[in-house]
Amino acid sequence: MRRKILVTGGAGFVGSHTADALLREGHEIRIFDSLDDQVHRGAVPSYLSKDAEFVRGDMRDLEALRKVSSDVDVVYHFAAAVGVGQSMYEIARYMETNTQGTANLLQALLDRKKTLEKLIIASSMSIYGEGQYWCEQHGMVAPPPRTTAQLRAKRWEVACPNCGQALAPAATAENKLLQCSSVYALSKKVQEEIGLLFGRTYDVPVVALRYFNIYGTRQALSNPYTGVAAIFASRILNHRAPLIFEDGEQMRDFVSVHDVVQANLLAMYRSEADGLAINIGSGQPVSIRQVADTLATAVGVHTGVEITGKYRLGDVRNCFADISLARRVLGYCPREKFQEGVGAFAEWLRSQSAVDLAEEASKRLTAFGLTA
Repeated sequence: MRRKILVTGGAGFVGSHTADALLREGHEIRIFDSLDDQVHRGAVPSYLSKDAEFVRGDMRDLEALRKVSSDVDVVYHFAAAVGVGQSMYEIARYMETNTQGTANLLQALLDRKKTLEKLIIASSMSIYGEGQYWCEQHGMVAPPPRTTAQLRAKRWEVACPNCGQALAPAATAENKLLQCSSVYALSKKVQEEIGLLFGRTYDVPVVALRYFNIYGTRQALSNPYTGVAAIFASRILNHRAPLIFEDGEQMRDFVSVHDVVQANLLAMYRSEADGLAINIGSGQPVSIRQVADTLATAVGVHTGVEITGKYRLGDVRNCFADISLARRVLGYCPREKFQEGVGAFAEWLRSQSAVDLAEEASKRLTAFGLTA
């Protein structure tokens, strides 16, 4: 069935790929995007499909949201200010855009006369804080965030909160206690919870997808607060070594944007996911150093890496996805492992240029006392 679909943030990385996939499925697409200078330099990106209706607007503008959402059947809500570090010193902007912006969208949807078929909200793995771990004595545990004193002492690993013994990283499931360690994470947590609350209250099918680290074409390479793969890629394209915090052995889950798009479409079609928050990742851990080395090799620029030994407040040691719920309720099956999917990403990177602002961003964080 052909649907009219609103994609907020649809000019961005995940939003544009999702819009393209929905167009291929025969749906009518309306994109609402502010074309933020930090991401788009204020210009409509060349990759944006001419088959989609484009409306420039801001999530903080309630009346604009009323207009673009008045006649749609489905909403994908991707629009957000993104970046853990930057959120810690641009608190008002992140909360206005992400939290109040989502509240504005929900208000606009509530006030209209047309019943909404589905709302899919982009959540984030950042809301977990530290991932889950296995303790030989106490089984699965969820340790609290590392203290500033621990980070200053460069004791990177996480200990069992019960016995103080060393822990083994484990896949993080949706029932893990949420421990936001950044303003960005807190804004995404509120975004997710207010969306699911809206769905329960007004009997609207809502799905929150907790994305892990996404990589792929169309990432904003000149945005120093975007995903770590894009930040590393920007350094590599400029023949500079990627800057790695701590010791580079911290583990993350890197998922291809094509697998994320698969999950996004399944969330619209599958009613089993309604009312749930669901992990979307690869289910495979990879170290940050591995990411930098693999990218450099794939691009063909051998810069090495710079292990800074510094830390950033708000960073976690390990977090990768348990995707069993996504497999069960969505039928989600990731197709690209990082070592394989990075090839197509690298091919695209070789055709790109990027302004490397990583060092400037790091200096800004240092100025606010957020890294040392």
